[in-house]
Amino acid sequence: MISKAERAELVAFAHASIARGSKSFAAASRLFDPQTRDRACLLYAWCRAADDLADGQDMGHGMSAVPDALERLAMMRERTEAALAGQLSGIAAYDALALVVQECSIPARYPRDLIEGFALDAEGSEPGNEEALYRYCYHVAGAVGCMMAVIMGVRPDDEATLDRACDLGIAFQLANIARDVSEDATAGRCYLPLDWLAEMGIPRGELLAPAHRERLAQLAKRLADRAEKYEASARFGARMLPYRSAWAVLAAAGIYGDIAREVRRRGARAWDRRVTTSKAAKLSWIVRAAWQASRRNPIGDRGRAGLWTRSTSLLRDR
Repeated sequence: MISKAERAELVAFAHASIARGSKSFAAASRLFDPQTRDRACLLYAWCRAADDLADGQDMGHGMSAVPDALERLAMMRERTEAALAGQLSGIAAYDALALVVQECSIPARYPRDLIEGFALDAEGSEPGNEEALYRYCYHVAGAVGCMMAVIMGVRPDDEATLDRACDLGIAFQLANIARDVSEDATAGRCYLPLDWLAEMGIPRGELLAPAHRERLAQLAKRLADRAEKYEASARFGARMLPYRSAWAVLAAAGIYGDIAREVRRRGARAWDRRVTTSKAAKLSWIVRAAWQASRRNPIGDRGRAGLWTRSTSLLRDR
């Protein structure tokens, strides 16, 4: 059982993690009511720590090749399973997970599905086609969207709304992939579907060759276009959330969506310097999202036609 003092320490740690790890998510998280904000930060702290361990980075920066990836994965699984069982380890990020799972009754399958995404990276798996790309995006980001939705009060059996939350995670990850093509390739990774590369005549080992830059930009545009569709779907789901949660989600959707849109706008120059969102742009989305959140309507079937759905993943129903 976590005391009030221990909980306060974990929450402070979690707020510090999101402040260091993501300015975009930190800005959006301020729009939540205090309880939801604390719980969102607790979840973020675990996700950030696990991602950093998997990618050999510090607070999302400086990704490098990891020679002991499988050992790190085993450690992550062991610590995560202990946290899901309610066991405290004294490791703040995993104790944060134990706390938020207990308080919000987050289904264990979602943290486990996120770990499976890290397993795909540890095993050197690369998506062969678009379906595999979306499945990967679900495991490393869509599952987080589902957990965040539960934290915001969505019932764990409300599959329609959880699908929309998953869509937002997928949109974020597609934007990440488009933005980080160069950084990923330098670390020996490629998240562009291999059949897309073949279609464009880009050899897997020559992603960063100047001769292929224009065709690579076409694939980045394709990712950005797909991200926009998933973002649009997620916006319908936000209408099912309490006002402040919808405000935060819509702000994050706009802020992160701008990353994909900027990659698309830059074309072949997308990787000359890292795409970021300015403070002014963040503030603009916060203002617009406040108005958008006030216009919530009941969820409908609009916006998901033709989109990948979690039920197509065999790993989901294990």
